[in-house]
Amino acid sequence: MSNRALAALLLLGAIWGASFMFMRVAAPEFGIFTLVELRTVLATLVFLPFLVSQSARAMLKAYWRPMAVLGLINTGVPFILFNYASLHLQSGVLAILNATAPMFGALIAMLWLNDRLSPSGFVGLVCGFLGVVLISFEKAIGASLSLIPILAVLGATCCYGFGACLLKKSLAGVKSVVVAGGSQAWASLLLCPLLFVDFPSELPSALAWINALALAIGGTGIAYLLYFYVIAIAGPAKAIMVGYLVPLFGIVWGFFFLGERLSWMDFSGGGLILLGISLTSGVAQRGYRWAMGQSSVH
Repeated sequence: MSNRALAALLLLGAIWGASFMFMRVAAPEFGIFTLVELRTVLATLVFLPFLVSQSARAMLKAYWRPMAVLGLINTGVPFILFNYASLHLQSGVLAILNATAPMFGALIAMLWLNDRLSPSGFVGLVCGFLGVVLISFEKAIGASLSLIPILAVLGATCCYGFGACLLKKSLAGVKSVVVAGGSQAWASLLLCPLLFVDFPSELPSALAWINALALAIGGTGIAYLLYFYVIAIAGPAKAIMVGYLVPLFGIVWGFFFLGERLSWMDFSGGGLILLGISLTSGVAQRGYRWAMGQSSVH
């Protein structure tokens, strides 16, 4: 990976890791649904310059149905569930649990698309499950917290898994930036009626606005563009490594800006989840083959 690609990957991990901190600050004042609508509308505006060309408009028209479904299951519902969970869980825990998305993707691809799951991939699923159990036990039993926020996060990451499979099945030939922009636009349209559920009765504070704008423009719009940039210059196999960086940055930002502290069970569970990702995504196997190749050279 070039220095430029590595810098972009680190920046992307830092932005996505900060998204959970932004949710923690903004959601209590904006409300769950209002924050989602603000996030999707502003993200759509970021993508708008990429959607005005004739080819982009043609793709939006031809694939509007799968984009609408994708907007709901890969943006709308997960954003709602994460906003709810952010009212109850630390941003570092949210970032750690968010890392289960690739494992759900592998499991759903096996059941829906008949993709093969290798023995190491199965072990990865088990490791990830054990990591979630550790974190859930610590939060639900040790801190007397309901399991519902944790289940909400897992529901969101499961939606991401469905979204990845839908993308592969129905939108494989569409430009990524068009898919991202179109799905954000459909999410904002479909979720608009929910504004009346929890529209804030008082104007949110300046701090809440700063975090909401950072979440919408930076954590959604700019982050997606940066993700596509990393894919373009380094390839998807390396871009997916951002999944390892997001929990790290989520923990760091929560520690420095929100004063959060995580227990040894949080870190142990997070380590198992990251190990699970490395096994289900094939990163561990590729790293092992690379190491064996280097040792044979020397």
